[in-house]
Amino acid sequence: MKRSVLTRYRVMAYVTAVMLLVLCTCMVFKYGFDMGEDVTLAVSQVHGLLYIVYLVLAFDLGQKARWPFGKLLGVLVSGTVPFLAFWVERRVTAETLPLVEAAPGQEAEPVKA
Repeated sequence: MKRSVLTRYRVMAYVTAVMLLVLCTCMVFKYGFDMGEDVTLAVSQVHGLLYIVYLVLAFDLGQKARWPFGKLLGVLVSGTVPFLAFWVERRVTAETLPLVEAAPGQEAEPVKA
């Protein structure tokens, strides 16, 4: 597997996680203090688009790493829970790095988690 597949996933995992935290902050201001409705709308739309990109890249990584359906689903859903995406990204990177570092022409065995 190419390193770029993992790198793209990692970048989008962090971007999605940070945008989710920004969105949660905006929601607190919108519903708790009745302010920032326009900002919340804009942030939610941007987060939605970025989450779609995250889903595509995480699915691509999962297919190339041959993850079982349950693990793939867990990684995909992790972008919807604040702070969880950071933790999942670290675990996915640790488990997927041996596949990336396998010599070209050799295929490493996926790590079972």
